[in-house]
Amino acid sequence: MRILALDVGSKRIGLAVSDELGFIAQALKTLDTKGRQRDIDSIIRIVNEMDVSEIVVGMPYNMNGSEGPQAQKVSEFADQLSRATSVPVLKWDERMSTLAAEKILLEADLSRLKRRKVIDKVAAAIILQGYLDSKRT
Repeated sequence: MRILALDVGSKRIGLAVSDELGFIAQALKTLDTKGRQRDIDSIIRIVNEMDVSEIVVGMPYNMNGSEGPQAQKVSEFADQLSRATSVPVLKWDERMSTLAAEKILLEADLSRLKRRKVIDKVAAAIILQGYLDSKRT
């Protein structure tokens, strides 16, 4: 069974999936947001197609750990997703994941346009790998 991670933004949602053993995160795709219910329907289709057993939603907490406006929006999205599926939905601290993804992509010498196309799914993979690593400790 695989674990799916989401990096939920206002314009795009990055997705990453684990291998079947739950050791390695792999960037999957980026969805352009099309409204909350349509986004949830798209995610549920992926959950069903890939036999996902758990969903991890990256929470963009403030550096002091508090929830700002974006974290509140993501929390509401995660709650609505949880109500729409029988698969457990877990909220996971994702502070700095987008910055880490940006650094990786800069080191790979990708152009700004190419970085913009992949940064959300790379951030989702970073979120997921952190979650997978925490389960092994």
